[in-house]
Amino acid sequence: MRLAAIFLAASSLVGIGAAQAADPVPVKIGVLNDQSGLYADLGGQGSVWAAKKAVEDFGAAAKGLKVDVIFADHQNKADVGTSIARQWYDIDGVDMIVDTPNSGVALAVSGVTKEKNKVFINSGAATSDLTGKACTPNTVHWTYDTWALANGTGKAIVKNGGDTWFFLTADYAFGHALERDTSKVVTENGGKVVGSVKVPLNNADFSSFLLQAQSSKAKIVGLANAGGDTINSIKQASEYGIVDGGQKLAGLLIFLTDVHSLGLKTAQGLNLTGAWYWDQTDANRKFADEFAKANGGKRPTMVQAGVYSGVLHYLKAVEALKSAKDGAAVVAEMKKLPTDDPLFGKGEVRIDGRHIHPMFLYEVKKPSESKGPWDYYTLKATIPANEAFRPLSESDCPLVKKG
Repeated sequence: MRLAAIFLAASSLVGIGAAQAADPVPVKIGVLNDQSGLYADLGGQGSVWAAKKAVEDFGAAAKGLKVDVIFADHQNKADVGTSIARQWYDIDGVDMIVDTPNSGVALAVSGVTKEKNKVFINSGAATSDLTGKACTPNTVHWTYDTWALANGTGKAIVKNGGDTWFFLTADYAFGHALERDTSKVVTENGGKVVGSVKVPLNNADFSSFLLQAQSSKAKIVGLANAGGDTINSIKQASEYGIVDGGQKLAGLLIFLTDVHSLGLKTAQGLNLTGAWYWDQTDANRKFADEFAKANGGKRPTMVQAGVYSGVLHYLKAVEALKSAKDGAAVVAEMKKLPTDDPLFGKGEVRIDGRHIHPMFLYEVKKPSESKGPWDYYTLKATIPANEAFRPLSESDCPLVKKG
């Protein structure tokens, strides 16, 4: 009887051990973005779908991970975004926040993420400060940034004769960073900034600002804004005859959804810098077809593609560590592992948290050149990965200085 009891006890322990060993690693991802305002089209529910699709394509369950994806609307307010991040990290068990367009919100969430030792993978915000003076061991900036936009669109326009600039600048962290980075490129390439005006976020009337740009006589009116603000400023610039009067618009951050809203008749000829376009490769087209089926026929933006790509790489790091709990350790593993996925190809996450990959110069097609809905871009040039983003030699990221 005693031997039988010992045998049963030992068997129970083995069974418990086996069950514990088989327990999946819990992972909770929060998609934090604009679900209802001027940046909803470029991220919104499309980014939620992209995060879930990445989990599915990674085969998380088969690899021992139990992944949940939730989402919330930060309303483009830093205090709202911060409050949600704290709730998610402290109470709801979120391990990683992804997307988060709006640089002011992103910088605030990055700070909370470091404080709580979680992970923040930004796809939607642009400020290069996320991998500059505000870099942390817990944040990865995935898709694009103001340095890349300035050195793509800004440099190309100056080299083609657009050597005097006036900026219409969204009056928050993103706009300020984009004007700063583009102004530097303009002056370094022999151009001159003749003026700028700060415009409130989510603005409906650009008339007074456009009149200032018009009176400046600058060859280029630089639009340091995004989403709905870009759409409104371009439409109203057309109404005021800015382009007909000889000035050109430089959309420094143009999304596919902006062009769709504007229509090719209005948007044709715009030059822009992007990280990804749905009709550029077979893999991109496959992803876009699946996205369209689930999102009312829309095609994905580079932000939504970046969410997919960033989540895939995050899950690879969690799988390698068998845990999502130590955020800094997960990001360190993301930096250790080379990036490689169907949408962004091969690359790396640098010491400053910057994901490195090629960027592309596009021109918006004329209506006669488009083969159908969402066929909007012509590829003009590829910016190699080693030239697309700010070199570490120019970085003010504390991690670089320590490293």
